[in-house]
Amino acid sequence: MNKYLKYMMIGVMGLSLANCSSSTYKIKKESDKQVLKVPSWYMNDYSEKKQCGTTMFGKNKDKQCIFGVGTSTSPDLELSIDKAMMIAKAEVADKVKGEMNKKAKIFTTELGKSQTKTVVTDVETTLVNIIKNTPVRGYEIFAQEVTLTKNGYYRAWIGLKLPMGEYNKMYNYSIETVVDAYELKKMAEKAYAEVEVIANE
Repeated sequence: MNKYLKYMMIGVMGLSLANCSSSTYKIKKESDKQVLKVPSWYMNDYSEKKQCGTTMFGKNKDKQCIFGVGTSTSPDLELSIDKAMMIAKAEVADKVKGEMNKKAKIFTTELGKSQTKTVVTDVETTLVNIIKNTPVRGYEIFAQEVTLTKNGYYRAWIGLKLPMGEYNKMYNYSIETVVDAYELKKMAEKAYAEVEVIANE
């Protein structure tokens, strides 16, 4: 009996060690100075319905998400992740509320004498992509990887999804609600103070 108990204990310990080892993330080292391999999902090689959690039937059948990805490097792991996160969020915001402005200028003039005039044209075109005050609250990470560059920098890869409408976890919560609640509390405290002053007179 003790023999079987011993084997069972060894088996349990082995499973525990296996679970502990699988809970850590191993950072892969990049072998080249240039980025020759990227995560497949970073190049939009993923099923949007699957990553969004859209089902063929049931309550999630109408679920839609907006996706954004970003990558960045830094000698600090946390900073590389933060920078990649900002880039991914900017892509999501651009898809939600990005605006393109185009400005074109054309200048034409004639140079030279009356018989040998030359027309000279100067053309300038400017494209500006503007993203103003775009809320991307309720975003979720659908993919995240970290690699180590040849010179020892961390390279973070972040994939974000923004569920739309009622599927967004922040759908029933907005920053305006917090502000209104805060203002209401201030008004209530002021009213209570005025009542106390009147009561004490």
